[in-house]
Amino acid sequence: MSFSMLRFISVLSVASIFNSSAVLAQENKLEQQIQPLAAHSLVLDIAQSGNTLVAVGERGHAFIYDNQWQQVATPTAAQLTKAFFISETQGWAVGHDATILHTEDGGKTWQLQMQSAEVDKPFLDLLFFDENNGIAIGAYGLFYRTTDGGNNWISEYHQELLFEEDVAYLEELKAEDEALYLSERSTLLPHFNRVIPLTNGQLIMVGELGLVAVSSDNGYHWQKQNFPYEGSLFNASEFGDNVYVMGLRGHLFKSQMQLAQWQEVMLPVDSTINAGVAIDESTLRIVGNAGVVIDVTAQGNATLVEQRQGENLVAIAKDTAGALWVAGNKGLIKLEQK
Repeated sequence: MSFSMLRFISVLSVASIFNSSAVLAQENKLEQQIQPLAAHSLVLDIAQSGNTLVAVGERGHAFIYDNQWQQVATPTAAQLTKAFFISETQGWAVGHDATILHTEDGGKTWQLQMQSAEVDKPFLDLLFFDENNGIAIGAYGLFYRTTDGGNNWISEYHQELLFEEDVAYLEELKAEDEALYLSERSTLLPHFNRVIPLTNGQLIMVGELGLVAVSSDNGYHWQKQNFPYEGSLFNASEFGDNVYVMGLRGHLFKSQMQLAQWQEVMLPVDSTINAGVAIDESTLRIVGNAGVVIDVTAQGNATLVEQRQGENLVAIAKDTAGALWVAGNKGLIKLEQK
C-alpha cells in the first residue's frame, strides 16, 4: 500500500475519532441537561401545543406536559424566554444570545435555527403568522423576520419607534462617524417585550418606556400609540371587547379594539404584572411579582385571589382539563381552583 494511501486512511481515522468524540460530547451534554429538579427552577413561559403544554426556562430547559411535566433535551444552555406554536407539531422557542429553536414534533425534540453571541441581546418573544412567516423581538429593538419557517432570519430596524430627538441625533451622527452611528443605533430603541395578534388583524407590541405600537401589515411597519404611562410594559392580552396591557408597579390598562383611548384599571397591589389568561368569558386572571394572582372582570373590577410568598410569577396557561399552571422562579406550579 502506498504512503499516500496510508496518509489518507490515517486522516479518515482521525476525523472519525473526532466526529465520534463530538457526538459523544453532545450526547453527554444533553444528558447532563436533564435534571430531576429542573421543573422547580426558573421557568419563563408556558405555551399551548395542540392538546398539551410546553414550557421553557433557564439553561435551555424545556418541558412537555402529559399528566405530568417531563423535561426534554435542547441543543442550548442559553436561557429560553418564550415559546410559540403555530400548530400541534410546529413550534419555536427564543432566548438569550439571540437564540431561536425549532421543533417539528410538538416540543419533544428541538433544533437550533439561530444563535449569536455577537448579537449579545436576548429575544423576549416571537410570533408566527403561518408555518413560514414569523417574527422574533427582544431587547434594544431586536427584531428578526423569517419567510421560510426559520431557515433564515433577517434583521429589521424599526426607526419609526424611535423618539424624535433620537432620530435627529442619529442623522447627525451618521454624517460624522459611521462606526459610532451603528453602535448608537443598536441601543437607542426600547426593549420590545411582547407582541400579540388581535382578532381585527392588527398586531400590538408593548415594551420599555411605555411603548405601545400597532401594525396592520404583520410588523413591517409600526405606529406608536399615544400612551398615558412611561414605565415598562411586559405583556398584552385581548379579552372580551378590550385589549389589556400590563407592566411595572401594578399598572394595568385597557382599551377598546380601536385603541383610541386607554383607561387604567386599578389593582389591589402595586406588584409588577407579567402575564394574563382568560379563565372564562367574564374573568381575566393576571399574575406578577410577589406571587400575586388577581382576577379582573370585564367591567374592570380587580380582586386579589392569592399572594404566593417568595414567588415571582411570569407566565400563566390553562391545560385541556381547565387547570391553571403558573411559571416563575419556583418553576411550574398548578394553581388551586378558587
